[in-house]
Amino acid sequence: MLIDKKEIEHLAELAKINLTEREEEKLVKNFQEILGYFGQLNEVNTDNVEPMNGGTMQTNVFREDEKNIRAQLNAAPEDLIDAFPEKEGRFLQTPPVFE
Repeated sequence: MLIDKKEIEHLAELAKINLTEREEEKLVKNFQEILGYFGQLNEVNTDNVEPMNGGTMQTNVFREDEKNIRAQLNAAPEDLIDAFPEKEGRFLQTPPVFE
């Protein structure tokens, strides 16, 4: 058995939720099915598959980026603040979330 009722009770305690007996049984069944499916992935032959070390190399086809995002991420904080459209001193101004 991949997961049992005791583990479901422990997870429910960690999540601070109350489960009925029926809900616990249903979760045990669901978790067993999910983990069983992932167990099938161990059977897949991946000998000639290169490991991925990140996302994909896809780019946005709808517009060109105005600036190189990677360069911005490596920039000094002062440069990022200077590039922000609206600011007050060292505080960055954004549109209000609630009006």
